[in-house]
Amino acid sequence: MKKTIFMTREKFFLLAAFFMTAVNAFAQGNGTAGITEATTMVTSYFDPATKLIYAIGAVVGLIGSIKVYSKFSSGDQDTSKTAASWFGACVFLIVAATILRSFFL
Repeated sequence: MKKTIFMTREKFFLLAAFFMTAVNAFAQGNGTAGITEATTMVTSYFDPATKLIYAIGAVVGLIGSIKVYSKFSSGDQDTSKTAASWFGACVFLIVAATILRSFFL
């Protein structure tokens, strides 16, 4: 019988079984500690993210107030709708940040 450099079926299945056993042994290690560490890392990002959303809300509010003032100064009839939409956007950002923070922490 001629020898080839390719693996036979038996060698392949033996290698696959060994690999699965090794993976299973490593998987049984410290899974709980990893999940706890990931949870700690994710919850540590919420405070800076909340502050960032508040800052974005403040900038959106300032830009909106300037836009509403310029429309009001020019005598545009659509000022109240623009003011309500910008005010609603700012309130949504602040409420969404607060609710997300209280929901996940």
